[in-house]
Amino acid sequence: MERTHSNGTLRLEHVGQHVELVGWVAKKRNFGQLVFIDLRDRTGICQLVFNESFSEKVKEVRNEYVIHASGVVQQRQNANPDLATGEVEIAVEDFYIVNEAKTTPLIIADETDALEDTRLQYRYLDLRRPVMQEKLIMRAKIGRSMREYLDNHGFIEIETPMLGKSTPEGARDYLVPSRVHPGSFYALPQSPQLYKQLLMISGFERYYQFARCFRDEDLRADRQTDFTQVDIETSFLTQDEIIEFTEEMLVKLMKDVKGLDVKAPFLRLTYDEAMNRYGSDKPDNRFGMELHELTGLFTNTEFQVFKNCIADNGSIKGIVVPDFAHITRKEIDKWTNLAKKNGAKGLVTLKAKDNELTGAARKFLTDAEVASLYEALSLKDNDVLFIVSDTWNKTCNALGALRNGVASQLGLKKKNEFSYLWVTDFPMFDWSEEEQRYVACHHPFTQPRDEDIPLLDTDQGKVKAKAYDIILNGFELGGGSLRIYDNKLQTKIFEKLGLSDEDIQNKFGFFVDAFQYGTPPHGGLAFGFDRIAMILSESDSIRDVIAFPKNANAKCPMSKAPTPVDPKQLEELHIAIVEE
Repeated sequence: MERTHSNGTLRLEHVGQHVELVGWVAKKRNFGQLVFIDLRDRTGICQLVFNESFSEKVKEVRNEYVIHASGVVQQRQNANPDLATGEVEIAVEDFYIVNEAKTTPLIIADETDALEDTRLQYRYLDLRRPVMQEKLIMRAKIGRSMREYLDNHGFIEIETPMLGKSTPEGARDYLVPSRVHPGSFYALPQSPQLYKQLLMISGFERYYQFARCFRDEDLRADRQTDFTQVDIETSFLTQDEIIEFTEEMLVKLMKDVKGLDVKAPFLRLTYDEAMNRYGSDKPDNRFGMELHELTGLFTNTEFQVFKNCIADNGSIKGIVVPDFAHITRKEIDKWTNLAKKNGAKGLVTLKAKDNELTGAARKFLTDAEVASLYEALSLKDNDVLFIVSDTWNKTCNALGALRNGVASQLGLKKKNEFSYLWVTDFPMFDWSEEEQRYVACHHPFTQPRDEDIPLLDTDQGKVKAKAYDIILNGFELGGGSLRIYDNKLQTKIFEKLGLSDEDIQNKFGFFVDAFQYGTPPHGGLAFGFDRIAMILSESDSIRDVIAFPKNANAKCPMSKAPTPVDPKQLEELHIAIVEE
């Protein structure tokens, strides 16, 4: 089958040329003596014109038929400015049907009325939609740009194993039973963390990999069971040097893929600054409504809610939403429920008008406290003030969620705006109420700040890590840290995490052994590749930039995976299914 041109490439300079095209019928329009067909391939759409000599033959053609057409390029009398090929059309001289198609269960166009599960069930048809192809093409451009940068800066692409050892310290592992070792299991990698550090011990100094990763966790719009991570590790670089080359790569990426000039260096916030200002460790700074510390204004308050909070060494914070006083009681209840869902006991809502505040809590405030709020927050008429009082963490988290929710409702999050920033100095440990012990915030190989090492023995919860996340528009694009390379310090961190010598040997024995043979200072980071593609393609879901994703229930509506398997396969693996 011959094809001289791709459909979306034809322009006025091709007028008069004889061309042969192939593709899918996107639309057919019958105007009596003339029939018009929009022929679609990956590059775009070109209009075919059939004169009355084809009237009988072209009757057979339906949408999504694959056809081959030959003819002469001519200028259109009525150009279509919405099409790249809108100034030309093909006067068809001959054509034939390559393959027929049933009526499709969804509209093959940028706008479709199909539900997501229908789109996923017929994903091979959904991916014919130009908008979906553009997203996957952009994903490929992102990967190409990142590879070019890394290849040109001394990084070596190395693959690490898919089948490894289970080291359950984060999400649940996906386990793979071994047929030749009954009762033993491989684990699919949650990330190549151990392997990339071993590659630094091996002396490669600069490594990267587009790694497939697997986590058995609940899904959401920006999460999948299996996903792609751009994994990067370096030796002998400082945190500032790692941040610097990462920014260079992202500046190049934005120019290559979006044609935008992004300025570096990016804003840097410590974890504490990010939480205090935005109520999030992945703040979206494309809009204002920052958190305000109000505890000092209520030192002598008689409002019992605030008084109890201060007595418990808690935090009182607020956010101001301009021109929001029109919200109803029902809407206030909605925002209150959101605050409670994110840890707050309640939400104080006050409306500003004529140098006065109104709201259910106003009667508990003195005139002096109202005046101090006006002065500290520069309140204006029709502003709304949301206040939360609780522990510092709960106050920040609740107001951060409220800030994001209000911004989404007000349309303040513009998809075509891109704002990068770093969050650094994360806590080294989190306290787990469920396990009644400290757990690693990132992973147990993260290096603590030098000045905080003494706190490991005196106040473990205050230790900060040499860890950093790169944030774009409120999404964590990636994160990393400098790694522990001293055996004694690594052993101490394991102890602080409550791991016994037996636990350490069982989970990380081969890894710890390697540290005895001259480990270089090293560190790196990993990007969520699918998440980058989601944001830059201005998609609402990570599923839009993955060719064959799972749905929110971690199932594939197209292949029906996961499915039961033949009992003989289970028998070979020495596995029995136990009915609950």
